[in-house]
Amino acid sequence: MRTVKNLVKKTFGWIPAGIVCLVIFFALFGYLASQMGTANMLNTIMNTSHDLLLNTVFYLMAICVITGAIGKIFVEFGVVSLLEKLLRPLMKPVFNLPGVASLGAVLTFLSDNPAIISLAQDKRFATYFKKYQFISLTNFGTAFGMGLLVIVFMVGHNYFVAPFVGLFGAVIGCVVSTRLMQRFILKAYPRFKDEPAAEAEKTEIETEAHYTKPMFQRILDSLLDGGRTGVDVGLAIIPGVLIISTLVMLFTFGPSASGEFTGAAYEGVQLLPWVGEKLGFIFEWLFGFTDPHLIAFPITALGAVGAALGLVPNFAAEGWIDGNAIAVFTAIGMCWSGYLSTHTAMLDAIGYRRLTSKAIMAHTVGGFIAGIAAHWIYVLVSMLMA
Repeated sequence: MRTVKNLVKKTFGWIPAGIVCLVIFFALFGYLASQMGTANMLNTIMNTSHDLLLNTVFYLMAICVITGAIGKIFVEFGVVSLLEKLLRPLMKPVFNLPGVASLGAVLTFLSDNPAIISLAQDKRFATYFKKYQFISLTNFGTAFGMGLLVIVFMVGHNYFVAPFVGLFGAVIGCVVSTRLMQRFILKAYPRFKDEPAAEAEKTEIETEAHYTKPMFQRILDSLLDGGRTGVDVGLAIIPGVLIISTLVMLFTFGPSASGEFTGAAYEGVQLLPWVGEKLGFIFEWLFGFTDPHLIAFPITALGAVGAALGLVPNFAAEGWIDGNAIAVFTAIGMCWSGYLSTHTAMLDAIGYRRLTSKAIMAHTVGGFIAGIAAHWIYVLVSMLMA
C-alpha cells in the first residue's frame, strides 16, 4: 500500500492540489451544463434545494424534535436503563462486547452517533472493555445511529413491517462490522487482546438522573431539552440534504415530461440509473432492487443518511420503491449513518486515528451485509405472510 502511494505521489506529485480540484469541478459541472444548459442547470439546483428545504428538511426536523423528546423522556424515567439491562446478555455472545456496551446501542438508536463518542470519553465506561473491544465501539455504535429517526420516517410513508425488517438487517450488519473490526485490530495489535481500555475501579454506569424536582417539571424539562437536541440534529442534516441530495438527484432524475430541460426542480441527466442498468443484475440479486434509480440511496447514505432519506419521497412519488426497498434502505441507512464523521471523530478522540481506514473498511462490509440480510429476510417474511 505504501509503495502504491509513493508511486502515485512520484507520478502526480508535481501537479498543484488546486489544479486537481478545478479539473474535477469543471468536469462535473461542465458535463451537467452541456446536457442541461447552464441556465437550466443552475435553476434546477436552486429549485431542487429550495423544495428539499421546505418539504423534506423541515419534515425531518419535526421528526428529530419529536424523537429527541421521546428519547430524553426514556432516559429520564429509566426506560433506557431497563433496555440496557435486558440487552446485556446478548452483548458477549453476539458482539463479543461487555454487557454495558448495550447502553451505547440504546443511546445512539434514540439520538445520533455522537452519543457513542460521549460514552467513550467516560473513564468509568471504558474500564469494562479490553482495548480491542473499546476501539470496536466505533463500528458498534455507528450501526445504530439515528435508528429511531429512520424507522419513524419510513413508517410515516405507510410502511409498517419493512422498517423493522431493516432494523434486524442493521443488527446483522453491526455484528459483522464490529467483529471484523475486532479482527483487524487484533491482527495489527495482538497485545490489545488482554490490555484494559482504562485503568480505573469499575463503578456502575448511571443512565438515569435522580432529581428532586416535581414530576411535572421533570417531564417538561425532558420534553424541552430533548426537543432542543432534536433541533440541533435537524440543523446538522441541512447541509447534507441540500448539497448531497441535490447533487445525487441531478444524476438520478431525467428531463421534464416533454423531454426538455426547463430548470424545474428534480430534473437531471440520469447517470446513476444508467450505471444501475449496467449493474442491475448485481443490485437485484444483492438487494432485490427492481428499479435502477434505487442505487442512489446507498450511494447517498455513504455521505449522509439524512440526505439519503431526502430521496425517499421522490422515489415514492415516481413509484420506484416497494416494501423490500424500504427494508434495505432502513438497514443501510442505519448502518452507514455517520459513515465517515463518527469513525474519524471517535477514533481521534480516543487516540487511535491510525485505525480509521480499518474501521471504515469493516463498516463498508457491514453495510452491504445489512442490506443483503434485510432483502432476504423481507423475502422470507413476505412468503410467510402471503
